[in-house]
Amino acid sequence: MNNPGSITPVQVGVSLKMYFSHERAVDWCTAVAEIARTHEVVLSGAVELFVIPSFPSIPAAQQILKGLARVGAQNLSTEDVGALTGEVSGSVLTEIGCTVVEVGHAERRELFGETDAVVRAKTAAALRNKLRPVLCIGESHKSSAAEAAVECIRQLDDALRDADAHGYQGAITVAYEPHWAIGAPEPASAQHIQEVCTRLRAYARLLKLHPESSVIYGGSAGPGLFTELAGTVDGLFLGRFAHDPTAIRSILDEIGRITSDRTSDRPAVAGH
Repeated sequence: MNNPGSITPVQVGVSLKMYFSHERAVDWCTAVAEIARTHEVVLSGAVELFVIPSFPSIPAAQQILKGLARVGAQNLSTEDVGALTGEVSGSVLTEIGCTVVEVGHAERRELFGETDAVVRAKTAAALRNKLRPVLCIGESHKSSAAEAAVECIRQLDDALRDADAHGYQGAITVAYEPHWAIGAPEPASAQHIQEVCTRLRAYARLLKLHPESSVIYGGSAGPGLFTELAGTVDGLFLGRFAHDPTAIRSILDEIGRITSDRTSDRPAVAGH
């Protein structure tokens, strides 16, 4: 995956959660690989894909998507080794070729009782093991964009506290997902997302230990949303919309149109 000189790739990620059987995950990855293998925005480096399947499907996904997408895990242990039945360490994830890992998702907090302290420890474990955390943050209750941004920045600072105390470096992907909008009749408005993510991006760029960090949006992301958010987010974290591989193509097509327009709007360079 080659990135052209001055262009920062748009990140497009998918977490399959626990929706797919292993066989279906393999079929889905195969279909996505066929799309990515011939799509200009992937070939040019304008888009960087990442896929997060369930643990048993990680090796197959890596084999199928090699050179086309990063592959990661939906969770990791706070520890690297020990008597921790059922856990998977960041060191093992790195060993088998994972490069990203999801941390702090609202479902992990609500269903499995993960606290801020656990999120801090898991973020540190990811960075300690050279994994890029896909750090999920978002306000619990509907509020103004300014208030939401303050809360999200607080969550970001808190999640990085242990890692920064130990000097663990590495880029992070901040996935903004307002909790109040999950499953709500109406998703967060484009204006709300734009305002929150603009502030988050500006703040993320000041993280000295985490250069090249990015901010993506992950709440009810679908067709047309990136067009509305372009210039305020670094990508999308897709949900069930992406269970149909052709939806991935539609998102890549959309990003392609936007990046093409931006390139055509650039002033010509002298001598070229």
